[in-house]
Amino acid sequence: MRRMKLLLGVLLALGLVAGLYFLNRYWITPATKGPGQSPMDRPPAPAFSLPDLNGRTLNLADYKGKVILLDFWATWCGPCRIEIPGFIELQNRYRDQGLLIIGISMDKGPEPVREFYEEFKMNYPVVMADDKVSELYGGVWGLPTAFLIGRDGRIYAKHLGAMNISVLEEEVRELLAVQGASEVVGFKRVGGTRPEEKIELGDPQEINSEVPGVNLSSLTPAQVAQFKKELEAIPCDCGCKLNLLKCRYDDRSCTVSRRLAREHLKKFLGAPV
Repeated sequence: MRRMKLLLGVLLALGLVAGLYFLNRYWITPATKGPGQSPMDRPPAPAFSLPDLNGRTLNLADYKGKVILLDFWATWCGPCRIEIPGFIELQNRYRDQGLLIIGISMDKGPEPVREFYEEFKMNYPVVMADDKVSELYGGVWGLPTAFLIGRDGRIYAKHLGAMNISVLEEEVRELLAVQGASEVVGFKRVGGTRPEEKIELGDPQEINSEVPGVNLSSLTPAQVAQFKKELEAIPCDCGCKLNLLKCRYDDRSCTVSRRLAREHLKKFLGAPV
């Protein structure tokens, strides 16, 4: 009788485990996934070329066809450090299936990054960020910030803050399952998308401009030179005691000099401000 009760208890336990698995697999997990995306929600990832820790240039365009996890991080960022071991495991697990993690360090110099890289035995490339790459990806104001890029070169997800590695793994596996350069039409982010995680990118015409933050694509080279000369004669009102052009060069994030330079461009083109 005791053996029968023990066997019955084991069978009930196994049944409970199986029931919980199917409950999670077919009810809870699908319910926590966000709605499907439209093509407008999957913009092409901005191209960049940045130096790695050995001074070699890494070009994002060279890795089209892979699923890429871009991780904006820094050695001084506690949550970033917590995520790294999980990324190392993820890279080991899915490297042969086409995953590449690229760390984009926001540190001021490569020395602490190189020490951290060696200490944690990181197994994926790390490059040093510049102001432009942060702006291209919509302004990276909080760390860590991760972007998940499909084989087609489009951004499918943006994650702010340290993530549960199982969430990223599920999204990575979904993107890896599609071969070639096809879009993952039915991709759904696990847990949905918070408003601050909406994918909004910067304008390359403004970011790569000779006057940072101002789109000069409608001007001829001679007009660009004249426009810059005029900005040098206008003081900036942000309190920096510099002219507009110098302030745009020295502080790309200054909203005052950006606004004034854009207003002057309208005057320069004869349009109402």
